[in-house]
Amino acid sequence: EEQRGAMEESVPPVTLLDYGAGNVQSVVNAILKLGVRVNYVQKPEDILAAERLVFPGVGAFGSCVAALRELGYFEPLQRYLLDDRPFFGICLGMQTLFEASEESPGVPGLGILPGKVMRFPHDLDLAVPNMGWNGVAPMLAHPWPLETPTPRYYFVHSYRVPMPPEGNADWALACSDYGGRFVCAVRRGNCVATQFHPEKSGNAGLELLNRWLTSIAPEKSLAVISGPPLAPPPPARRIIACLDVRSNDAGDLVVTKGDQYDVREANEVRNLGKPVALAERYYHEGADEVSFLNITAFRDLVLTDQPMLDMLRAAAAQVFVPLTVGGGIRAYVDKSGKTYSAVEVADAYFRAGADKISIGSDAVEAAQSFFANGKQLTGETSIETISKKYGRQAVVVSVDPRRVYVADPASTPHGCVELGSPGGTQPGPEGQRFAWYCCTIKGGREDSDMDVVQLVQAVEALGAGEILLNCIDRDGQCSGYELELIRQVKAACSLPVIASSGAGNPAHFAAALAPATASPSGGGADAALAAGIFHRREVPLEQVKLHLENEAGIPVRC
Repeated sequence: EEQRGAMEESVPPVTLLDYGAGNVQSVVNAILKLGVRVNYVQKPEDILAAERLVFPGVGAFGSCVAALRELGYFEPLQRYLLDDRPFFGICLGMQTLFEASEESPGVPGLGILPGKVMRFPHDLDLAVPNMGWNGVAPMLAHPWPLETPTPRYYFVHSYRVPMPPEGNADWALACSDYGGRFVCAVRRGNCVATQFHPEKSGNAGLELLNRWLTSIAPEKSLAVISGPPLAPPPPARRIIACLDVRSNDAGDLVVTKGDQYDVREANEVRNLGKPVALAERYYHEGADEVSFLNITAFRDLVLTDQPMLDMLRAAAAQVFVPLTVGGGIRAYVDKSGKTYSAVEVADAYFRAGADKISIGSDAVEAAQSFFANGKQLTGETSIETISKKYGRQAVVVSVDPRRVYVADPASTPHGCVELGSPGGTQPGPEGQRFAWYCCTIKGGREDSDMDVVQLVQAVEALGAGEILLNCIDRDGQCSGYELELIRQVKAACSLPVIASSGAGNPAHFAAALAPATASPSGGGADAALAAGIFHRREVPLEQVKLHLENEAGIPVRC
């Protein structure tokens, strides 16, 4: 507290430009953690009055520019930047510095830097959005405010700034690699911006922000090109800690864990700890993300679920990696008859500190409507409305499938996988060598008529940005992930896939994350999630990462 007070006295306050989209609370929490006060832009004049300006942006390029113009912020922001005053842009806050974006044809950006923002190419077989911890390589001889060697930072984006035509430029501060190199940080005078999210990049991100806050940019004469950039380290696979949160019989929020979705033991809710304390523990142990699933009885009234929102605020103030929250994110009518939209529910979670929201049963209903409407978008589903406001990367779809065994794949219209391969899922109880995966709803209590391939293809079209792939048959069994299911989903869509359900030892994580082309075949997942084995300390999170890096040769964030 003394150090924080000293910082508040010695460092001028930061002015934050919030144009109404995205989780700015994460950025505010990071700056406050560093002991610096935050003011908010309330009117256009506040931009020009700022001593240091931070501009975090998410969502679509065109929507962002339109909001800036509607609020009267565009011209003052442009003037502030042309006057070479201290500025830090994050994600879309970096992209808007350029002349235009392929995402929004005909919409001019701020034009501070030359060039056009482009989508990741479709022909590179990449999971898009690029979501995870990527390596960064400096491109200028004086890399301030980056450090050397440069750690991995957290990225989440579908569009990127191409490398300069000459290979480097005096404004291109650093590059990263995802199917090819791209510019991931820029610096021109006092203007600094990053494609990655320092506020969600753990201690490395906090240290980067602290350097920007407490020191000044080098003179322009020091912005010299260092020659061809070094190769950035490869993207890391993510390890995610999941916390199922609900109220126990005494009304307290606890972390619990089910056995094939049953969370009761000896007629009481299984209590594995306090949510905020566990989230902090996983953050310090090196979790790349933390996911909360609200399975409490009153999740039907999310906007009145004050204990859950308070819990999320407390966690977001101390945990500086991405936070996902799910449970009850859909439109509903309260007891008084007032209707709330899915976006309003999502707004509450984002304002409390969530970076992503997870949609479950409502996604199945949205997918069913999508097919019933001849694969036409209505713009009215929860996935569409939330992704339109916050961006595709903010919407995770949680899938709860179970196996349906068949003897002959020709006997069902659903896409099947073959069972019985060495190390894979065994044939069914009657020797069936094939199965399809039925998507369930209501926490696995009811089956739908939809298979997992149909679901993921529909939600990708609707605007989802990531798939959280559970498996009811594997839940709590510690027998390994359902590799056949993971491979089927990865082949069916281009979204990042998080493997969930079944982890029991570090080798299970390696199998899920190994390429599908490996021998023996891996799952090819982009991330792997676990819950109970972490809560009970049966498998320490650090042990999983050491195994992946040193024995399986899979890159992770250390």
